[in-house]
Amino acid sequence: MTNPMRHSDEQICLRTAFESFDQAARALQGSYAALAARVERMDLELARSNEALRRQLQENEAMRIHLDGILESLSTGVLVVDETGVITRSNRQAARLLGSTDVELRGRPAAVVLESMGLVLDDRPQRVGQAMVTVAESPLKIQSGDRAGKLILIQDVSRLYQLEEQVQRTDRLAAMGEMIGRIAHEIRNPLGSVELFASLLRNDLSDRPAARQYAEQISQAVHAMDRLLANLLAYMKPTRPVRAWHAAEPLILDALSLAAHAIAHVRADVRLDLDPAIPAIWCHEERMKQALLNLIVNAAQAMPNGGILTIALKPDESHGLGTRAVRLTVSDSGVGIDPAHRSRLFDPFFTTKAEGTGLGLAIVHSIVDAHQGRIDVDSTVGRGSSFSIVLPHPSASFSADRSPDDEKEKKGKGGVVEEEIGEPILVEDVSHD
Repeated sequence: MTNPMRHSDEQICLRTAFESFDQAARALQGSYAALAARVERMDLELARSNEALRRQLQENEAMRIHLDGILESLSTGVLVVDETGVITRSNRQAARLLGSTDVELRGRPAAVVLESMGLVLDDRPQRVGQAMVTVAESPLKIQSGDRAGKLILIQDVSRLYQLEEQVQRTDRLAAMGEMIGRIAHEIRNPLGSVELFASLLRNDLSDRPAARQYAEQISQAVHAMDRLLANLLAYMKPTRPVRAWHAAEPLILDALSLAAHAIAHVRADVRLDLDPAIPAIWCHEERMKQALLNLIVNAAQAMPNGGILTIALKPDESHGLGTRAVRLTVSDSGVGIDPAHRSRLFDPFFTTKAEGTGLGLAIVHSIVDAHQGRIDVDSTVGRGSSFSIVLPHPSASFSADRSPDDEKEKKGKGGVVEEEIGEPILVEDVSHD
C-alpha cells in the first residue's frame, strides 16, 4: 500500500521543478529577446557605419578626382618626390616639359631626371627644348606637420621671357636709335657738300671722259650712302603703314620672285603651306613683301649646302596679340642660330656674316612692329630656324564664301578696303643679315 505522504511530496517536488523550468524558460526567452534587440541595434549601427563609410569613400574618391584634375590642369609642372628623392607622381605639364610620361618618370631619381635635361634648381630661366623654365623646390608636409618628401615645381616662363627680351630689345633699340639718328644727320650734311662738288666736277670735266667717270662714281657712292641713311632715319621714326586686304598667295609668290637669286644660288627646295581659309592678309603690301624678302634671303643664306625652305600661313593659336591673328612663318633646315646670338638678332648692325650690314632683320622687326604685330623665333642649332610674323587679322576678313571681289563694294584705294593710319616707310636697297 502506497504511503500518501510520500506521494504528496513527489507532487510538490514535481510542481516545484516545473515552476523552476518555467522561470528559466521565461528568463531565457527574455535574454533571447534582449539579445535579438541588441543584434538588431548592432545591425542598424553597422548599416549606418557602412553607409557613412561608403559616403566617406565616395567623398574621398571625389576629392581625389578633383585634386587630380587640379594637378593635371596646372600650368606649372609638378614632380612629387619621396624622402629618398625618387619621383612618385608627376602631372601632365611636367611630363610635357621633360619630354616623357608619368609612368616613365615614376621610380626614377628626380636629380637624375633633371640632370639629363640639363636642368638645375634655379629661379633663373633655363632652356629645355624650345621652352624657358624655372625649377624650384618646396617641402611636402602631411597634416601632422611632418615632412613627407618634397615637390619640384617646373614653371614655363617662355612667354614672360619673350616679353622681357622685347622690353630689353626696345630699350636697346631706343638708345641705339637716338645715336644713329644723330650720326645720320651729321653725316648727311657733308654728304650734300660732296654731292655738290661732285656735280660741279662732272660739269668741269665734260671734255675729259675718263676723269668725269671718277666724279660719276663719287656721286653714285654718295647716293648709295644717302639711301642707307634714309633707311636708318625711317627705321628710327617708323610710322604705321596704310593697311589693306591683299591676297596672300600672290604677295608671297612676289616675295619669292624677288628672292629667286638667293634661292637658286643654294638650290633650296621651296614649299608652301597656305591655309585656304586665309585668302588675304591685312597689311601694307610692299612693306610686307620687303619683310618676307629679308626673311627668305636669310633662310636661303642659312642653308649653304641646300635644304628645305617652307613658307606657311596659318591661324595664330597663341592669342598673344589679344585679338584674332594669323601667323606667317618662314622656316629653313639650315645651320640654326647660336643661343648666344638670339637676344641680339634684331639689333641694328648686328650680324655674323662677313659681308652683312646687320640691317635686314632690324628692318623686318620695324615693319612688323609698325603693323602692330609680333615676330617669334624658334631655332635649333644644326636643324634650322623659323621666323614667324604674327599679324592682326580683323574680324571683317575674307571668308570661304566671300571672295575679294565682294569686298570691292567697300571702295578704297585700288578697290580694296583700306585703313589710313600714316605714311609708309620707304624701305629700299636693304642689305640682309
